[in-house]
Amino acid sequence: MRDTALARREALSAAEREAAAATVAARGLPVAVATGAVLSGYSPIRSEFDPVPLMRHTEGAGATLALPVIVARDQPLLFRQWLNGTVLLKGQLGILEPDPAAPALDPDIMLVPLAAFDRRGHRIGYGAGHYDRSLAMLRARKAVIAIGLAFSVQEVAAVPNDGHDERLDFVLTETETIDLRGA
Repeated sequence: MRDTALARREALSAAEREAAAATVAARGLPVAVATGAVLSGYSPIRSEFDPVPLMRHTEGAGATLALPVIVARDQPLLFRQWLNGTVLLKGQLGILEPDPAAPALDPDIMLVPLAAFDRRGHRIGYGAGHYDRSLAMLRARKAVIAIGLAFSVQEVAAVPNDGHDERLDFVLTETETIDLRGA
């Protein structure tokens, strides 16, 4: 299922992916963002949906931005503040992340990358479980909204899930905003 969804994502042109990110950014987040709320995004890899236009749009509404840092295998992510325009460093797996001196923050809203999603709020990531662990840890402390970013071609009928899988509250695609809170 992961390979099929990723192949469909890979088949999109760079122009289609860029247009999708611009469309979602223009639409904005499906929830109100309080001034100072922490919005975590991610540094896109390969053909992932680019969250940066949406993050910049939300920053303009008063959000504080953060990006994830991989701490270790089988551990939750750490989120560090990202000031738009600051240089990012290559972290584990070559993914760009904020400087280690940047303050650690707990997100209120998380933009979540994915390989596939369904309309019950389940997602398939890349198999390491970092986002599930992070959401579980954060949701044990406070309310956190998880928003998947995807292209419509990544939707599947049903994603297998088990007890450790954390559900998404929304999925934003180039064609629609999918509210999964009642799913």
